[in-house]
Amino acid sequence: MKQVELGKGIFLVASPSLRDPNFRQSVVLLCEHGPDGALGIVVNRPTGMLITEALPQIPVLEGQRHVLFSGGPVQPNQVLILYRLSEELDETHHVFNGVYLGGDMAALERVLRSSSETEMFRAYAGYSGWGPGQLEQEMKTGSWMTLPADPYLVFQKDPSRIWSDILRSLGSPYDFYAEMPFDPSLN
Repeated sequence: MKQVELGKGIFLVASPSLRDPNFRQSVVLLCEHGPDGALGIVVNRPTGMLITEALPQIPVLEGQRHVLFSGGPVQPNQVLILYRLSEELDETHHVFNGVYLGGDMAALERVLRSSSETEMFRAYAGYSGWGPGQLEQEMKTGSWMTLPADPYLVFQKDPSRIWSDILRSLGSPYDFYAEMPFDPSLN
Protein backbone atom coordinates (compact mmCIF):
# COMPACT_ATOMS: atom_id res chain seq x y z
CA MET A 1 0.00 0.00 0.00
CA LYS A 2 1.37 3.40 -0.98
CA GLN A 3 1.33 5.84 1.95
CA VAL A 4 0.04 9.40 1.48
CA GLU A 5 2.45 12.06 2.76
CA LEU A 6 1.72 13.40 6.25
CA GLY A 7 -0.21 16.67 6.21
CA LYS A 8 -3.53 18.13 7.20
CA GLY A 9 -6.53 16.58 5.51
CA ILE A 10 -5.38 12.95 5.62
CA PHE A 11 -6.58 9.97 7.62
CA LEU A 12 -4.23 8.18 9.96
CA VAL A 13 -5.56 4.63 10.05
CA ALA A 14 -4.40 2.58 13.02
CA SER A 15 -2.45 -0.46 11.96
CA PRO A 16 -3.99 -3.72 13.21
CA SER A 17 -0.83 -4.17 15.30
CA LEU A 18 -1.29 -0.83 17.13
CA ARG A 19 -2.18 -1.78 20.70
CA ASP A 20 -2.25 1.65 22.38
CA PRO A 21 -5.80 1.70 23.83
CA ASN A 22 -6.12 5.39 22.91
CA PHE A 23 -5.79 4.56 19.22
CA ARG A 24 -6.57 0.87 18.72
CA GLN A 25 -8.92 0.47 15.71
CA SER A 26 -9.03 4.25 15.28
CA VAL A 27 -9.15 6.55 12.29
CA VAL A 28 -7.73 10.01 12.97
CA LEU A 29 -8.35 13.03 10.76
CA LEU A 30 -5.09 14.98 10.77
CA CYS A 31 -6.10 18.64 11.12
CA GLU A 32 -2.66 20.20 11.50
CA HIS A 33 0.87 18.98 10.83
CA GLY A 34 4.16 20.85 10.85
CA PRO A 35 7.53 21.29 12.55
CA ASP A 36 5.82 21.94 15.90
CA GLY A 37 3.95 18.63 15.82
CA ALA A 38 0.52 17.42 14.78
CA LEU A 39 -3.10 17.63 15.89
CA GLY A 40 -5.89 15.30 14.88
CA ILE A 41 -9.38 14.13 15.79
CA VAL A 42 -10.37 10.47 16.18
CA VAL A 43 -13.45 10.29 13.95
CA ASN A 44 -14.79 6.84 14.83
CA ARG A 45 -15.36 6.88 18.60
CA PRO A 46 -18.83 8.03 19.62
CA THR A 47 -19.33 8.36 23.36
CA GLY A 48 -22.50 7.60 25.27
CA MET A 49 -23.04 11.33 25.80
CA LEU A 50 -24.98 13.90 23.87
CA ILE A 51 -23.39 17.24 22.99
CA THR A 52 -25.97 18.93 25.23
CA GLU A 53 -24.43 17.16 28.25
CA ALA A 54 -20.98 18.55 27.41
CA LEU A 55 -22.22 22.03 26.51
CA PRO A 56 -25.40 22.55 28.57
CA GLN A 57 -25.05 26.34 28.56
CA ILE A 58 -25.51 26.71 24.78
CA PRO A 59 -29.17 27.59 24.06
CA VAL A 60 -29.05 26.65 20.35
CA LEU A 61 -28.24 23.05 21.34
CA GLU A 62 -31.28 22.64 23.55
CA GLY A 63 -33.27 19.62 22.41
CA GLN A 64 -30.54 18.45 19.99
CA ARG A 65 -29.71 14.73 19.89
CA HIS A 66 -26.17 14.98 18.46
CA VAL A 67 -23.71 12.49 19.93
CA LEU A 68 -20.42 13.66 21.39
CA PHE A 69 -17.36 11.84 20.00
CA SER A 70 -14.07 11.15 21.77
CA GLY A 71 -11.50 13.04 19.68
CA GLY A 72 -8.48 11.76 21.58
CA PRO A 73 -6.73 11.62 24.92
CA VAL A 74 -5.48 15.24 25.04
CA GLN A 75 -7.66 17.75 26.93
CA PRO A 76 -10.75 15.50 27.11
CA ASN A 77 -12.73 18.28 28.84
CA GLN A 78 -12.35 20.58 25.82
CA VAL A 79 -14.96 20.32 23.05
CA LEU A 80 -13.82 20.83 19.46
CA ILE A 81 -16.24 21.06 16.57
CA LEU A 82 -15.59 19.83 13.06
CA TYR A 83 -17.84 21.32 10.37
CA ARG A 84 -18.65 20.53 6.78
CA LEU A 85 -19.60 23.86 5.22
CA SER A 86 -20.33 25.29 1.80
CA GLU A 87 -18.12 28.31 2.63
CA GLU A 88 -15.52 29.08 5.27
CA LEU A 89 -16.76 30.94 8.32
CA ASP A 90 -14.84 33.29 10.60
CA GLU A 91 -13.12 31.56 13.50
CA THR A 92 -12.76 28.28 11.58
CA HIS A 93 -9.59 26.58 10.38
CA HIS A 94 -9.70 24.91 6.94
CA VAL A 95 -8.70 21.23 7.07
CA PHE A 96 -9.70 19.87 3.61
CA ASN A 97 -12.58 19.78 1.04
CA GLY A 98 -15.06 22.05 2.83
CA VAL A 99 -14.18 20.63 6.26
CA TYR A 100 -13.27 23.11 8.98
CA LEU A 101 -12.23 22.87 12.63
CA GLY A 102 -13.17 25.30 15.36
CA GLY A 103 -15.63 28.08 14.98
CA ASP A 104 -17.68 30.04 17.41
CA MET A 105 -21.26 29.46 18.50
CA ALA A 106 -22.51 31.52 15.54
CA ALA A 107 -21.03 28.89 13.19
CA LEU A 108 -22.70 26.10 15.14
CA GLU A 109 -26.00 27.98 15.15
CA ARG A 110 -25.78 28.48 11.38
CA VAL A 111 -25.27 24.76 10.75
CA LEU A 112 -28.07 23.76 13.12
CA ARG A 113 -30.50 26.17 11.44
CA SER A 114 -29.37 25.30 7.92
CA SER A 115 -31.70 23.19 5.82
CA SER A 116 -28.76 22.29 3.58
CA GLU A 117 -27.94 18.60 3.33
CA THR A 118 -24.28 19.47 2.81
CA GLU A 119 -23.70 21.47 6.01
CA MET A 120 -23.18 19.39 9.13
CA PHE A 121 -21.00 19.08 12.20
CA ARG A 122 -19.59 16.65 14.74
CA ALA A 123 -18.46 17.55 18.26
CA TYR A 124 -15.40 15.95 19.85
CA ALA A 125 -14.25 15.81 23.46
CA GLY A 126 -10.48 16.14 23.36
CA TYR A 127 -8.06 15.67 20.53
CA SER A 128 -5.00 13.69 19.50
CA GLY A 129 -1.65 15.44 19.63
CA TRP A 130 1.94 14.63 18.76
CA GLY A 131 5.07 16.60 19.60
CA PRO A 132 7.74 17.49 17.01
CA GLY A 133 8.85 14.32 15.20
CA GLN A 134 6.67 12.01 17.31
CA LEU A 135 4.16 11.13 14.57
CA GLU A 136 6.96 10.64 12.03
CA GLN A 137 8.55 8.14 14.44
CA GLU A 138 5.23 6.29 14.82
CA MET A 139 5.00 6.13 11.03
CA LYS A 140 8.46 4.52 10.85
CA THR A 141 7.38 1.82 13.32
CA GLY A 142 4.30 1.00 11.21
CA SER A 143 1.71 2.24 13.71
CA TRP A 144 -0.28 4.14 11.08
CA MET A 145 -1.33 3.93 7.47
CA THR A 146 -2.24 7.13 5.64
CA LEU A 147 -5.03 7.80 3.15
CA PRO A 148 -6.64 10.94 1.75
CA ALA A 149 -9.48 11.97 4.07
CA ASP A 150 -13.09 11.63 2.94
CA PRO A 151 -15.86 13.91 4.31
CA TYR A 152 -18.44 11.15 3.85
CA LEU A 153 -16.57 8.89 6.27
CA VAL A 154 -16.25 11.69 8.83
CA PHE A 155 -19.84 12.92 8.81
CA GLN A 156 -22.14 10.25 7.43
CA LYS A 157 -20.68 6.76 7.76
CA ASP A 158 -21.58 4.57 10.74
CA PRO A 159 -18.56 5.23 13.02
CA SER A 160 -18.34 1.57 14.05
CA ARG A 161 -17.67 0.62 10.39
CA ILE A 162 -15.07 3.23 9.36
CA TRP A 163 -11.90 1.41 10.45
CA SER A 164 -12.96 -2.03 9.18
CA ASP A 165 -14.29 -0.68 5.87
CA ILE A 166 -11.03 1.17 5.22
CA LEU A 167 -9.03 -1.99 5.96
CA ARG A 168 -11.31 -4.04 3.73
CA SER A 169 -10.76 -1.52 0.90
CA LEU A 170 -6.99 -2.05 1.19
CA GLY A 171 -7.35 -5.74 0.28
CA SER A 172 -5.03 -8.50 1.39
CA PRO A 173 -3.64 -8.84 4.07
CA TYR A 174 -5.73 -6.12 5.72
CA ASP A 175 -9.14 -7.56 4.82
CA PHE A 176 -8.53 -10.32 7.41
CA TYR A 177 -8.31 -7.68 10.16
CA ALA A 178 -11.41 -5.91 8.86
CA GLU A 179 -13.44 -8.81 10.22
CA MET A 180 -12.32 -8.03 13.79
CA PRO A 181 -15.33 -6.73 15.72
CA PHE A 182 -15.25 -3.05 16.61
CA ASP A 183 -14.39 -2.93 20.30
CA PRO A 184 -16.98 -0.69 22.03
CA SER A 185 -14.88 -0.64 25.20
CA LEU A 186 -12.60 1.76 23.32
CA ASN A 187 -15.22 4.50 23.65
